[in-house]
Amino acid sequence: MRRFLIWSALAVIIGLVVAGVGYWAYWNFYARFQPVTVTRNQGEIQRLLDEASWLSGGGGGEPLYVIGYRDSASFQRYQREEAGRLRAGGVEMRVVVFARPDREGAPQSTPTERSTIAELWLSRDWSLYERWIATPPRNWTAAGIPEADGNLARSAVVEASRQFTTRLNDLLRDAGVPTGYPLVIWRDREGFLKACACADSRSWVFVRDDVGAPDDLSAPTPPDPADVAPGAPPPAAVEGAPQALPYPNLGPIPPLDNGEVTPPSQGGSPPTTTRPSGPSAPRTEPARPTTPTAPPQPSQQDDTTFF
Repeated sequence: MRRFLIWSALAVIIGLVVAGVGYWAYWNFYARFQPVTVTRNQGEIQRLLDEASWLSGGGGGEPLYVIGYRDSASFQRYQREEAGRLRAGGVEMRVVVFARPDREGAPQSTPTERSTIAELWLSRDWSLYERWIATPPRNWTAAGIPEADGNLARSAVVEASRQFTTRLNDLLRDAGVPTGYPLVIWRDREGFLKACACADSRSWVFVRDDVGAPDDLSAPTPPDPADVAPGAPPPAAVEGAPQALPYPNLGPIPPLDNGEVTPPSQGGSPPTTTRPSGPSAPRTEPARPTTPTAPPQPSQQDDTTFF
């Protein structure tokens, strides 16, 4: 009895360990990368997104908001790798960029970054944003852009971008969304608001699946034409492929002397005969039978006396 109790306790412990390891593996490799369905404060979150000065390269379709800051490597990589896929899936990517606040008195953004963000929030110039992202931060001088530091109006715009991000993270945290960038927010096919702290690229595939964006942008290669045995039915037509015309019914073609026969057209017109272009050779007429001569008829002559 004692041995049975020991083995039973050992089996329970092993089962709990296996269940714990399985749950940890499920959460670590799958569950934590899935988007979160927002069930609280949806109206206020949507109002913040609509009032923000987002940037878009066009494309139309359903909006998908991407929030982040300039120096975030995952924020830049997400736009570089996912923008084309989202556009192919009929989704419009809207970018909201902000300047990080100071941390313990130390600034986390540069003066040129703050000036550029203020200009982007005021003008919403997508071409300026593309030039800014394509230029390394140490080479960006913000030439031609008014400085935000020392300008009360533009400094207020920079502060508004920070307050927008802080308030949005507070609302999403109540819905169970962790803080991370890029922060991706969209509505699925049923209209539910979803969010993803997509700092890890393993979570991007879940966003594509939810909005119906393709994973591969390469064009499919058409299959090689298959040979059809005589008498077998033709292969099924592929949508978008050029259709072959039916073979015309030529009908019987009579042979002609010294001439070439042209096949009839598909409309069913009779065959035409093409004569050679050179001088025609004289034709030999067949010999005809002559009429036989009538035999001589007997006649009576007068008697003649010879002396």
